[in-house]
Amino acid sequence: MKFLIVDNSRAMRRIVLRTIRQAGFEDAEFVEAENGRDALEMVKTEAPDMVLSDWKLPEVTGIKFLNNLKAENLSIPFGFVTSQGTPEMIAEATEGGALFLLVKPFTTEDMAQVLDAVVPSSVS
Repeated sequence: MKFLIVDNSRAMRRIVLRTIRQAGFEDAEFVEAENGRDALEMVKTEAPDMVLSDWKLPEVTGIKFLNNLKAENLSIPFGFVTSQGTPEMIAEATEGGALFLLVKPFTTEDMAQVLDAVVPSSVS
């Protein structure tokens, strides 16, 4: 399983990566991007199995990144890991096709719960 982690903070990308591993994906591969523009290119070149993206990103925001994937017919499981989770954001994310919106700070159990719900057990 290959995850693309998108966050402008290198430290937060490391936290997300570590938490995914602790949530039961010890053998997963990871690629990283710091903005939505680079992430869109990485989806095309790296073919990740899942994207975890922050909402607020430089250059291209997380929701715009998700919409760009949809516009280019790139179907990939997508979740947000972000500092806010307003009802409006959750509705926009869901309408855009996101599978979940996980609010920071989160625990390993939180990550395991959202990933277990969207990743087939045979993949982890």
